[in-house]
Amino acid sequence: TVPTDGIVKAAGFVPRPSQQAMARAVEAALDEQRTLIVESGTGTGKTFAYLVPALLSGLRVVISSGTRNLQDQLYRRDLPTVRNALVSTAHTALLKGRSNYLCLHRLDRTAEEGRFIARGAAGQFRKIQSWARTTRQGDIAEFGDVAEESELWPQVTSTVDNCLGGECPKYADCFVVRARREAAEAEIVVVNHHLFFADLGVREEGFAQLLPAADAVIFDEAHQLPDIATNAFSTALSSHQLRNLCRDAIAEDVKEKSGFRELRAAAEGAERAAADARLVLKTQGRTPWSDLAPRTEVTAAFDTLRAQLRGLAEILQAAAGTGAASSPTAICWLVIIAARDWVEVETSERSFTLRLTPLNVAQTFQSRVQQLGTKSWIYTSATLAVGEDFNYFARRLGLEDAQTAQWSSPFNYEQNALLYVPSSLPDPGAPDYTERVIDAALPVLRASGGRAFILFTSHRALRTAAERIKDRLDYPLLVQGSMSRSRLLERFVDAGNAVLLGTGSFWEGVDVRGPALSCVIIDKLPFATPDDPVLKARAMACSTAGGNPFFEFQLPEAAIALKQGAGRLIRSAEDSGVLMLCDPRLFSRSYGRVFLDSLPIMPVSRDLSAVEKFFRERVAVDNLA
Repeated sequence: TVPTDGIVKAAGFVPRPSQQAMARAVEAALDEQRTLIVESGTGTGKTFAYLVPALLSGLRVVISSGTRNLQDQLYRRDLPTVRNALVSTAHTALLKGRSNYLCLHRLDRTAEEGRFIARGAAGQFRKIQSWARTTRQGDIAEFGDVAEESELWPQVTSTVDNCLGGECPKYADCFVVRARREAAEAEIVVVNHHLFFADLGVREEGFAQLLPAADAVIFDEAHQLPDIATNAFSTALSSHQLRNLCRDAIAEDVKEKSGFRELRAAAEGAERAAADARLVLKTQGRTPWSDLAPRTEVTAAFDTLRAQLRGLAEILQAAAGTGAASSPTAICWLVIIAARDWVEVETSERSFTLRLTPLNVAQTFQSRVQQLGTKSWIYTSATLAVGEDFNYFARRLGLEDAQTAQWSSPFNYEQNALLYVPSSLPDPGAPDYTERVIDAALPVLRASGGRAFILFTSHRALRTAAERIKDRLDYPLLVQGSMSRSRLLERFVDAGNAVLLGTGSFWEGVDVRGPALSCVIIDKLPFATPDDPVLKARAMACSTAGGNPFFEFQLPEAAIALKQGAGRLIRSAEDSGVLMLCDPRLFSRSYGRVFLDSLPIMPVSRDLSAVEKFFRERVAVDNLA
């Protein structure tokens, strides 16, 4: 039975009734082999609330987190804390995707080739070699001397396409094999959502499973699952993959001495064709293939690419008998067979990705998970419901029969927070809307003494705002894109009075506690971009079926996203601050009530003087403290 006071002595632990109630709900779902969807507001302590019953259950449990950083935090900090408090002897393991582990074979091959793209990479490579001689896990997250985004890592890690499997000369010492073996023997295995769906994929294809059989699966940050499932069930191919394929084929040919003299020319021709295809696409962003197909230069370039890849595939198949470069052949056939039917093309400055995306993943998700034979499924996050309604999340994953439970944040928003919606702003469609948002935000920032996030729904708005505000601010200004997210957050906290402009990744997964963050300003309601190719296709399919796409998925998705952004403000019981929502549609449109009902209950004002009074009073309270 879940103890009500058994871990009170753990350092920093504070008993919370909502946490205990959630733990009992999770315990019941595990015991009764049920599916449970749980929304647990910020501060409930949901991680401990599912770790305690999981450890006490005696079951084999897979716990999946949203990101690798959260996965490391869960495994290295939270799980040991609860395990020690319960004096549990459960065997635990951490498992990531293969690209997170050093590949000893590719490390040796890179050393033999001695070719590096970036300046200073040779010195960094020698550091990796030194680390390789001492590491037991081979998890590249352990090694902080080389940046995560370094071009070195793909040279010394493996992918599904270039892994040699049992034929690898380093197979006996393989870090991936070791990690999977430890996971197979553990009672609690911590993974991330991307790896979980990769496991579903290889099971569907009939290959060996990545994850051990489990009695229960617990998804933390479960609000990310529908989008991750959509990506996982998509078929995608990038020019970056093709470049790596061609270069790996040449490298393996040189090593194996296959005798196929035409292989190098075929690989180089395919790489050039991929680069030429990127050039004719011209624009950056996401575009439906149907919009590009009428351009003859585009279709001609992709016909050439397809022909080059077909030729390379034939040579690789012949070379496979000699052991040379056989593993990437499947990628060649993927582009040959599928390229003509793609839904969209996504282009960046140097690359493109072809992607065929399913419009609805519920049936596929359910068919895949039912094959696992797992008895209990727990889905939890701080943002799963729209108000008190879980239908949107449940419908996207086919979980309509699941039990649901909801516990709001225990933090005192009514006393410690204020929602400010300025009355002077135009609708977001106004051409000068972002400039007007910054004008309205400046007096709020003066009242708060900086100490603010300004969150935007687009990069274009962020750039406009940065230009508008840079010479009018009395506080340090930090702008997303100027440095890594982790470095921006470090500088924000260290400054104590900074203003950070962010979009995308700053809406969730950011935990800044204390007075350094006392104001969150959101430029407008986070509706998805209307020209998104997948959104357009979903809306058309919904309308064709007689539905209303706005109310069925655009509105609930935006409401959940707003909850994520607003959740950055109050992160502890001692926090206080102002949430400024600039979008006048909160009151001018009937659907504004959906957004307001999804936020924690707090005082609402449209008067700037209320903001100024709030901060004056909070400063007085802090001084008394």
